[in-house]
Amino acid sequence: MDIEIIKIKSSICIMSEYNHKEIEKKWQQFWDQNQVFKVNNESDLPKYYVLDMFPYPSGAGLHVGHPLGYIASDIYSRYKRQKGFNVLHPMGFDSFGLPAEQYAIQTGQHPAVTTRDNIARYIDQLKNLGFSYDWSREVRTSEPSYYRWTQWIFKCLFDSWYNIASDKAEGIDSLIAEFEKNGNIEVKAVCDEDTPIFTASQWNSWSDEDRYRMTLKYRLTYVADATVNWCPGLGSVLSNDEVKDGVSERGGFPVVQKLMRQWMMRISSYAQRLLDGLDTVDWSDSLKEQQRNWIGRSVGALVKFQLEGLDQHIEVFTTRVDTIYGVSFMVIAPEHELVEQITTDSQKEEIGAYIEMTKKRSERDRMSDVKTVSGAFTGAYVLNPLSQERVPVYIADYVLAGYGTGAVMAVPSGDQRDWNFAKHFDLPIVPILDAQKNIEKEADSTKEGQYINSGIIDGLTFAEANEKLIAYIEDQGIGKGKINYRIRDAVFGRQRYWGEPVPVYYKTDSQGQALPYLIDDAELPLNLPAIDKYLPTETGEPPLGRAEGWGHESGHPYELSTMPGWAGSSWYWYRYMDPQNDEAFASKEAIDYWKAVDLYIGGTEHATGHLLYSRFWNKFLKDRGYVSEEEPFKKLINQGMIQGRSNFVYRVKNADLTHPIFVSAGLKSQYEVTALHVDVNIVENDVLNVDKFKASRPDLFAEKAEFILEDGKYICGTEVEKMSKSKFNVVNPDDIIARYGADTLRLYEMFLGPLEQAKPWNTNGIDGTYRFIKKLWRLFYNDNGQYVVEDKPATEAELKVLHKTIKKVEGDIENFSFNTAVSAFMVCVNDLGGLKSHNKGILEQLVILISAYAPHIAEELWTVLGHEAGTVSSAPYPVWEQKYVVDAVFEYPVQINGKVRATMPFALDTSVADIQAEVLANETVLKWMEGKPAKKVIVVPKRIVNVVI
Repeated sequence: MDIEIIKIKSSICIMSEYNHKEIEKKWQQFWDQNQVFKVNNESDLPKYYVLDMFPYPSGAGLHVGHPLGYIASDIYSRYKRQKGFNVLHPMGFDSFGLPAEQYAIQTGQHPAVTTRDNIARYIDQLKNLGFSYDWSREVRTSEPSYYRWTQWIFKCLFDSWYNIASDKAEGIDSLIAEFEKNGNIEVKAVCDEDTPIFTASQWNSWSDEDRYRMTLKYRLTYVADATVNWCPGLGSVLSNDEVKDGVSERGGFPVVQKLMRQWMMRISSYAQRLLDGLDTVDWSDSLKEQQRNWIGRSVGALVKFQLEGLDQHIEVFTTRVDTIYGVSFMVIAPEHELVEQITTDSQKEEIGAYIEMTKKRSERDRMSDVKTVSGAFTGAYVLNPLSQERVPVYIADYVLAGYGTGAVMAVPSGDQRDWNFAKHFDLPIVPILDAQKNIEKEADSTKEGQYINSGIIDGLTFAEANEKLIAYIEDQGIGKGKINYRIRDAVFGRQRYWGEPVPVYYKTDSQGQALPYLIDDAELPLNLPAIDKYLPTETGEPPLGRAEGWGHESGHPYELSTMPGWAGSSWYWYRYMDPQNDEAFASKEAIDYWKAVDLYIGGTEHATGHLLYSRFWNKFLKDRGYVSEEEPFKKLINQGMIQGRSNFVYRVKNADLTHPIFVSAGLKSQYEVTALHVDVNIVENDVLNVDKFKASRPDLFAEKAEFILEDGKYICGTEVEKMSKSKFNVVNPDDIIARYGADTLRLYEMFLGPLEQAKPWNTNGIDGTYRFIKKLWRLFYNDNGQYVVEDKPATEAELKVLHKTIKKVEGDIENFSFNTAVSAFMVCVNDLGGLKSHNKGILEQLVILISAYAPHIAEELWTVLGHEAGTVSSAPYPVWEQKYVVDAVFEYPVQINGKVRATMPFALDTSVADIQAEVLANETVLKWMEGKPAKKVIVVPKRIVNVVI
């Protein structure tokens, strides 16, 4: 291997011109052929695990916004290697998903084929950017060798229950053992609400089938009826993330709310642990708050409101039991199980119409819409359990069946939405708590009339009133205290083809019910079968219903739904630790070594999806003893979005479209115009290439067109928007790399601004970064291509420039302030250029320092400096020395009556009196004083001198 390295490098030393195409391709091949970034699971070095949220490989490939987080993680990975860490930095692909399936439906091409082709393109693009990934560990969630273990984890979840007493998941065998001894009387478990109480003798008297059926009420994954986002056009359930404004993001098909039989996962079992774990991780406060709000812990009570005329009640959860006297109506979800039963004949038509309307709105839209007031009266009433007053029952879509009990008691005097609803439907507003906002401050308040008919709690603060009322309703049997969580169990089924098959088959029991059973481990992976079309069957079954012979060897049918996209991404970081293991998802040794991800970088859009599910699965795997860490991601950074800089042309309205007229931006105010997006890749410095525009948009030119120019140019308008193909503002990184090089792109993306903030892309600005790269090269070669590096002792000035840069860049990289580090490099190169420095010792340290940011040119220059063996990626990181970063001199700005007129250097130990004397003797200062005497000379040490005349 060493001989091969030297052979590859031998031609580099004679290259005196900076040729990014040749240099970058050469080093990418070198890294690949020599597996420079391959990492072992054993090392005497401390470990560090850097992970990117792996991409879905779409057919469009990468645009320049995608690599932002990857560049940051690569810089940090390279930095940690140079600081002496054994760094795991892998890459893979989240390759199951709806887009590939939709393409298959349109073209008939198998999703595996398009996914494979898309991944090949992604890998080429990622390698062209010079990332230091260990490609030997690549994973793809759609490969059977991978999803075998996703299926295995599903089986583990099915065979587990949540023991509230031990506060963790345990094997179902321990639950069965307890049933055999004591029944479920003393069992504290998360289970279905309708689970009955039974004794050991009852359990032992049941048939195997009845006992098995009872365990289904406890398992962490289970089948239940759930309201889902059903998209008939796609024939599948969609996640909230896949629905926008009532239609599917993919294809724009209508989405309705539908009650369906679905696989579910009891993520709600982990609600408190998911909350507690946020205190142990280094994540942004805003992201933690999103998760806390999504989990939604509330302390309150469940209260039963008796239905008038029926032997049933509606249960509500409230955090303010003390407001119960102010309830003037009740609202239940349109999907609530009692709606049909309690709706009176006179209200059926209105209720039915409202329910149909609700089906067209996604849960996310319903939750986020705080302004719209809509609902319908069922005709039913409940009785206030404390006052016994009649309370009308409405349905409204702002209440969701899956949140809490699917019902809320409305207190218009204490809630804005309830108040709006009451006003809209002309319902009473009971003034139950005139001082509600102030009562917390008035702990001794005894105001009369704060509570209507509230003899139980008159004179109490709201906290005292809540406590007393909870005790009262428990004593009366009309409610109980409860900690409630907003998070719901996760829907785990998708009625589509391109996903992991669920490793389950169904047997029909003696009651005619199909019960789910797991396949054996030896049967894993359960591979996706071949089908003729990727559409639901004619009878409405999911696409897997088309597979011939799709059933268990016992003759029973397999599950026809597949797993959701988040299944494979909820544990993938463990597979990177040991990707070739056929015996386990990762060996215990690999898991114990890498433990958890030290740095995770990805987008904020996954805050309440992927990140919650991943934490849930990780905690479960720890409970069952398969992993060692409670939290999967120690530090998380959400990179900001790189926005597109859109360009516009302006077409004159009312013109003949067979002869359109386009007017330049500076002249558009003289016309009535329509703004049209134009491809930013045919615009340079806002000047449109008219010929390319005509060729790229034949839809706009039927015959001929007229362009009204400014100074012979067509100037485009600009706007910063989301980068999107529909806005013609997508910039392909391949084009940027071909023109400027990967190192320039890497530096420019980091230079745009703080990593976590959104920033606009402007290709026009990249020229400055490219010039910086050339300036760096000129420290080694002059304009004539001569090698000018000198091997001699460095001067004091050179050492100061270098060590200040080391200190600055190291501090910036530790704080993930990559943009300021790039600025420091630019200052350093300018300063060294000003000193005409070509010192080998100085430049060696600079090359190491910049290698994480611009690795290709750094490798080239490292070799030019005479390092024939090894690569700069393994060179020790430079260490700054204090004596070179402390200035012995300060350059004082000198003001005359508040205006800076001169600057003067003084040693830091110069006395104030000496500074005053020298300032007053300075020719420039005397000139601006115009012969007037100084009334006062004010010296602020290491800040400023002000002469008052």
